[in-house]
Amino acid sequence: MKIEWLGRIEYQAGLGIQEERLDECLNNGEESVILLEHEPVYTIGRLPDKSSLHLVDQLPYPVFETNRGGQATYHGPGQLVGYPILDLRARGRDLHCYLRKLEDLLIDLLREFEINGGKIEGKTGVWVEDRKIASIGIGIRKWVTMHGFALNVASDLSGFRSIIPCGLPGVRMTSISLESGNEVTLETVREKLAPHLRRFLGTPKDSVSASVSVSVSVSVSAS
Repeated sequence: MKIEWLGRIEYQAGLGIQEERLDECLNNGEESVILLEHEPVYTIGRLPDKSSLHLVDQLPYPVFETNRGGQATYHGPGQLVGYPILDLRARGRDLHCYLRKLEDLLIDLLREFEINGGKIEGKTGVWVEDRKIASIGIGIRKWVTMHGFALNVASDLSGFRSIIPCGLPGVRMTSISLESGNEVTLETVREKLAPHLRRFLGTPKDSVSASVSVSVSVSVSAS
């Protein structure tokens, strides 16, 4: 499983890269996880009810209708987005299990920042008590996944104020920086993420590699 960092790009460009990686996975079995930041944008699944966007013509950023599940969300600088392109035919063709693994890997990642993340029954995503810190929405084609998760890192969450995030009235959004009490950089979070991706989403070989990487990191840090 290849992990790629693309930096900050427009949403449509990221979608195009996902499509390319999905075709590669279907054609030659190469799996990948794309990590990036997006320029400010609102996205929503192809649903008849788009009330979570409020008044579209008054939104401060563009809206992009996409082929993931779920209601409106915001993407922008200071948010770490991950798009796993994985073949679920080799993983039991179980979407529910896949969603839970995405949640679990983010919960494990948050522990590295001493944040107690968790799940809420019936609500996809990761929460800190009643505050949502990560959103998840996936798409699938011939059992290969696309789209994925968006983890709030920076303290500025003003982009969410113009919508009803995930269609949940009254939901409070939070971030790693807000929960930590200091501004955490996206680079810091990204550097800690790879072992969690490999452990929860990778092949057995990936998991062994991740364990080696983690133990080396701990050894160096301890010295």
